Amino acid sequence: MKIMFLGDVMGRAGRAAVTEHLPRLRKEWALDFVVINGENASNGMGLSADHAQVLFDAGADCVTLGDHAFDQKDMMQHIDKDSRIIRPLNYAQVEVPGRGHRIFDVRGKKVLVVQALGQVFMKKPYSDPFSAVDRVLKNHPRGGMVQAIIVDMHCEATSEKMGMGHFCDGRASLVVGTHTHVPTADTQILPKGTAFQADAGMCGDYNSVIGMEKAEPMRRFVTGMPKNRFTPALGEATLSGVYVETDDRTGAATRIEMVRQGGRLSQSGPV
Repeated sequence: MKIMFLGDVMGRAGRAAVTEHLPRLRKEWALDFVVINGENASNGMGLSADHAQVLFDAGADCVTLGDHAFDQKDMMQHIDKDSRIIRPLNYAQVEVPGRGHRIFDVRGKKVLVVQALGQVFMKKPYSDPFSAVDRVLKNHPRGGMVQAIIVDMHCEATSEKMGMGHFCDGRASLVVGTHTHVPTADTQILPKGTAFQADAGMCGDYNSVIGMEKAEPMRRFVTGMPKNRFTPALGEATLSGVYVETDDRTGAATRIEMVRQGGRLSQSGPV
C-alpha cells in the first residue's frame, strides 16, 4: 500500500495547504490511504466539525487528534458521529467520547490507525501509552488481520517517540510522532520493518514560532511577560509529513520518504 501521514494542521494556513496540495498528491503518488493530524486545525486549538469535513473533502481518510482533542466543544458530540476521527487511546482514565483506534477498509485491505499521548513534559498525567498501544497491537497482528498499522505518537519528547518506535518495531507499519510541529531528520525503517520519523512536522506557515505569529511568543521568551493571545501565522504553509510503502503480505514498510510540499521548506517527496 501507498500511505501518507501529514503532521499537525495549523490553523487557516494549514487547512489551505491541505486543500491546495492533497488532491493533487493523491493522484500523482497514487495514494491508497491518507492520515492527517488535525488537532490544531481550528485557529490553532482543537478541531471543529466543519474543519474536519474540510480535511476529509480534500482527501483525508482518517484524522487524528491529540491533547487538544476537545478544545473545540462541538467535537465532544461530533466525534461519536464520525468514526474517521481518532482521539488518543489514553486520553483520560475516565470514559471520554470517541475511540483511540479504528480499522479502515481500503478496497478489501485493512488499515489500523492508533493514536497515543506521551507522558514526558506533557501538562496532564495521561495514562501509560505503551501498555495502551500494546493491548491494541496484540489483538491486531501486522500482516494477519490487518495489512498495515499506523501509530501516531503525540508527545513532546523525541526520546519517548523513539521509544514507541522501537517498542512497535515488527508490529506496526509506521510509527510517526506529532505535536511539536518541527519535522525531524531521522526518517528510517527500523530493523524489523517499521517505518519511523520522530516528528512529522506541521502543515503550517514556517515563518513563525511553531505555527504562531512570531511577535507574542518572542515577547514572552525575551521578557517573560504575556501581552496578547497566540494567533496562527497566515503565510503560505508547507505540507509536512511522511510517505510510506508497505508489503500487504507482512505489513512491513518497504520505503519511507519525508514529505514537504509548498511553503518555505525545501521540497521533498517520493520521486
